Amino acid sequence: MIARLGNLTFDSARRLVTTDNGVVLHLTPKAFDLLRLLIEHAPHVVTKAAIHQRLWPVTFVTDTTLVGVVKELRRVLGDDDRAAPIIRTVHRVGYALRPVEVATPPERFPIEHWMSDGQGRMLLHEGDNIIGRDPKSDVWVDMAGVSRKHALVSVCSARAEIEDLGSKNGTTVGSERLTARTSLHDGDTVLIGPARMTYRVSQSGISTETTPASSHRANRRTH
Repeated sequence: MIARLGNLTFDSARRLVTTDNGVVLHLTPKAFDLLRLLIEHAPHVVTKAAIHQRLWPVTFVTDTTLVGVVKELRRVLGDDDRAAPIIRTVHRVGYALRPVEVATPPERFPIEHWMSDGQGRMLLHEGDNIIGRDPKSDVWVDMAGVSRKHALVSVCSARAEIEDLGSKNGTTVGSERLTARTSLHDGDTVLIGPARMTYRVSQSGISTETTPASSHRANRRTH
């Protein structure tokens, strides 16, 4: 389900609430589930009993717990206009959400992010990806001069940002050595210490190619 609430977009499948400029609003799971329930019934009132049944089906919690979740939701949504609240309290009954626009989600094509070293491709997943020499890294680069936790790539939908994690030999994008988190763009050259990589992003997926054996190893490599 995709719903519009003012300048916010609610995406139930991806469990995301984003602003029009792409900022992701961080909600706890219970707050997200409450928002979804209110959207499903907007603009009608959802009783406290129905909310308890959806959010805590096998656990007893007091109304104080529910009030705390509602407060979190209001804070994150910026619901501070008492004259025109986003979430309306119906005392002793429940809560109601202002009318929302629910749309049929458009057909989505998978967005793939990866790092390429010219000999293989290392997939990046949604969220935070650690690049380093530690075998537990999301992208494992087994090369001298690469720190155990060298850099972090954060992926959100079609966007990706990279930051150095205080590595000894630094992280470079293009010709700029990183001193702060930086956006990545398709085709950017990235140096993880001495390891040269290229960042790629594609909405049509990753093509298959035959590559020679790698001179260093990295996990989640595709060919």
